[in-house]
Amino acid sequence: MSDFKQILYKPTESRVEITLNRPEKRNALGAEIIDELTRALANSENESGRIVVLRGAGKDFCAGADLSELERVSNSGVLDNLADAERFAGMLRRIRAVNKPVVAAVHGRALAGGAGLATACDMVVATNSAQFCYTEVRIGFVPAMVLAVLRRNLPEKLAFEVLTTARVWTAQEALSLGFVNRVVEDDQLDQEIERIASEYSGVSASGVALTKRLLYQIDGLTFEAALRAGVDMNAIARMTPDCREGVKRFLSRT
Repeated sequence: MSDFKQILYKPTESRVEITLNRPEKRNALGAEIIDELTRALANSENESGRIVVLRGAGKDFCAGADLSELERVSNSGVLDNLADAERFAGMLRRIRAVNKPVVAAVHGRALAGGAGLATACDMVVATNSAQFCYTEVRIGFVPAMVLAVLRRNLPEKLAFEVLTTARVWTAQEALSLGFVNRVVEDDQLDQEIERIASEYSGVSASGVALTKRLLYQIDGLTFEAALRAGVDMNAIARMTPDCREGVKRFLSRT
């Protein structure tokens, strides 16, 4: 799409590739790139590709917030700062709302909000040399919105350590903690993304979309409320064309 200036948007038959394209700024997240990414994620729902892949151009995945913009906005009033923070929160919501898996393909460094952006994706594939670090506390800032994401990925004490020590975590460490799904050799990232796209080509798109919606819907629900949400989704899924055809195919084989 030609109206994007700070991202690259490339739909293919198997996936939608979205690339943060500010390599001179290590793909730092300013207002414009956040708005473009949010629009691109929404538009990806209309493409045929089964997954959305989020990448970073250049040496790093994403260095987090654009501190020059953050400094400018922080000197404004509270309403301007709330609007700026809400822009980032809206992007995180959009990742969860997209009706197909969003996969972060991380190379280089994912720092602060960049680490949060990766973790907010449904899956994270990282190269062996990738690094993750929530750096906010180094400058007296708070990993505020990304905390909502990481806390849902890690137990409380691990989340506390990751968020408050500003420690750099290797890809293998992030895998062992649980906020990375797969780690591959640096020259195998594209092949792994292709493998994931192939995996999702073999399952029902509507089944994946509804499962994703239910998984995030039950955040914070009681057991009984989660079961009730599951009952409702179960009934909905039964009426989808994919499920009806899938049941017919299974029964015809047996």
